[in-house]
This record gives sequence, structure tokens and C-alpha cells, in this order.
Amino acid sequence: MTRARPSKAWVLNGVLIVLLAGAGLGIYQAFSPEQNTAQAQTRSTPVRRATVTETVSAAGTLASGYTGTANFATAGKVASIDVKVGDVVSVGQKLATIDSAQATKELKVAKANLVVAQDNLDTAETAEDTPATGQNAQSAQTSVASAQAKLDQAELDVQNAQTALDDTTLTAPGAGTVTAINGTVGQQSSSGSSASSQTSSGNQGNSNASTSSSSSGGSGFITITNMTDLVVDTSIAEIDVSKVKAGQKATVTLNSSPDKPVQATVSSVDLTPTTSGSVVSYKTKLALASPPEGLRPGQSASVVVTVAEAQNALSVPAAAVRTTGGTNVVTVQENGREAPRQVQVGIRGESTVQITSGLTEGENVVLTATAATGTGGTNRTGGTGGFPGGGQRGTGTGGGFGGRG
Repeated sequence: MTRARPSKAWVLNGVLIVLLAGAGLGIYQAFSPEQNTAQAQTRSTPVRRATVTETVSAAGTLASGYTGTANFATAGKVASIDVKVGDVVSVGQKLATIDSAQATKELKVAKANLVVAQDNLDTAETAEDTPATGQNAQSAQTSVASAQAKLDQAELDVQNAQTALDDTTLTAPGAGTVTAINGTVGQQSSSGSSASSQTSSGNQGNSNASTSSSSSGGSGFITITNMTDLVVDTSIAEIDVSKVKAGQKATVTLNSSPDKPVQATVSSVDLTPTTSGSVVSYKTKLALASPPEGLRPGQSASVVVTVAEAQNALSVPAAAVRTTGGTNVVTVQENGREAPRQVQVGIRGESTVQITSGLTEGENVVLTATAATGTGGTNRTGGTGGFPGGGQRGTGTGGGFGGRG
């Protein structure tokens, strides 16, 4: 007995049906929405004692604690320049001179006039002492008064002439390094304040006859900058300025040497604001504790001011604290269960928060993150969210713990 063999048509039809079913399943999987499941991940960490610090950050610029601009107080032709850029000078040191011939002559004439005025007064007083009556006595008294007035004027003329002669010599208003000379020998120098100074850490004194404060960025015949007394100029945002006070510690990191932070102290905070557009800030100065060699005014830096600090304080990661309104809540592990608990917080650091009440050292607080895991298309398996500060980073598109609650 022979068994009937299936025809080729049936075999081909069967193969086509299988192929079509497979293709349909592939198309369905390719275009169907991915199914995501939210998986909550938790990690607990104990309440520890640590130092919690709150900081305020800003950008800063190095500046000299003292910059002095020296100008001749009288006009004249520059006769000599006795320093060059880079020279270190002391207070009162001669910097330059203008032609003093005319001033010397005027002082000589004034002194001669003083001698004559003194002689005239002596003669008038002698005449007054001679016995006289009536109109002669009154005339003698008038002569003495007139001679005394002329003597006073002659003395004043000598003082003015001496000042004019002194002003032909330009001296250093403060100690520092000559950083600019805006003139040459033989040029005509216009008169101005003889020594104007701009200082951040206190005036060093002025040795010329007249002084005045210069505006920021003002130029003089010779500019002197103290290259060793450096400060940091920065601006504190209005939202943070109430926290920043003179005497607070700070860390300055120069952009040119980011691996060598420099310790500093807040020396002053302006009481009046500086407004640029809609941004309000307050200029602040910091004094460097031990600046390294080679620093120069104008270098940029980042500033971190420590505005509050609690040592040996109970602390938890900032991500563990959830804040709603004025209420702070953490999740605590108790007897194998998780329970919310209200706490009081103190200083809020960037990564940790001080707990002033509600927790005890050693209790475990819970940090929770949600990670999405997808299934479906090829190579679409979701990653796992990471825990900030946990020493590991999540991969893929996972959830993560945010900052403060």
C-alpha cells in the first residue's frame, strides 16, 4: 500500500504561512509602544557626625591693594625721569622733575622781598617808639600796621614760591612697583594733582604738596602698583549678600593654577549695590592669606566664601531631606520598615544637611530613586539610576536623586 505524498503546492503554502506569521510578529513588536515599568530603588545611609558648611560662590579678579598715580602739580617741561617701569620705589622717592629755573628765580625774589619787608617793619617800629604827639603819633602807628601787612604778604609769597619749587619734583605717593610712565623728557607737562592715589587696603601716604583720590582707571604721569599686597575683587549676588560678612574665610582658585587654591578672608562688603541691567550685586574684597609668587593684577579666579559652618554636627545627605513649605521630612528605616519623620535642619551644605533635632546618630535614613526599565526593541533595555555621592554613576536613562527635597 502506498502513502500519498503531499503535493509541492501544499508545502510551499505552508512555508509562506510561517514566513508571513514571523514577519507580522516582527512588525507588531517594532511599532508597538514600549512597555516601561518604574522600579523604585532605595539605599540607606546612617546619620553621621561631620562638618557641614554652607558656601557662596562668585567670580573674582586679582587687584592690587594699592595703586597710586603721581602727577605734577604745576605745569612745565619735563627735565628728568628718574625711574623706569619695573622699578620698586618707596614713599617719597623722587620719580621725575620739570624745569625748575623759573620757580627758583621766583623763590629768590620772594625771599628778597621778605628781607625788605622786614627792614621796613623794623624802621616803622623805631619811628613809632620815638616820642611824638598828635598827628605824628597816629601816622607812625599807621606805618607800622602797613609794614606788618606787607611782611605777612611777603612771608606768604615765600611759602607759595617754595611750594612751587617743590612741585617741580615728582615723588612717589606710596610704595610699590612702577607699572606705567606716561611721558618723556622734554615734553610739556600739564598741571594736575601732584599725587592721586587709589587704594584698597589703606592709604600709604602722599609726599607731594597736594593730594586727591583718583577715580578707578584714572591715569597719571607715573603709576605705582603694589604687586605684593594683592586682593581679590568680586561681586556677591543680592540673594546671598546678607550671608557674607567681613572676617569670613574663603578659598580663591585662580584659573591659571586650579590645583593650587589660596586661602583668603573677606575684608569688606559694599553697603550700596551695583546694578547691571536687572542684575543687582554688591562689590566685595578679599585679602589673600599667603599668596604664591608670580601673581599679577587682572588674573581671574573663582571665589568660595564659607558663610556658615557646624562642626561635629549630625548630618545626612541633602538628597534625603524633602522640604515642603517650612516642613522637612526624611524617611527612616525602623524595624525593617520605612517610616517618614519630621526633622529640624540647621545649615544646608551643598551635599549634606545638618540635623538639629528628629534623628539620632546611627539611625538609617533612606534615599529613593526611580529607574525606568523598557522592554521591546533591540538594544532598548533601560539603565539604572544612580545615587549622588554614592561613588557610582548610573548608566542608560535611569532616574536619580535630586538635590534638596
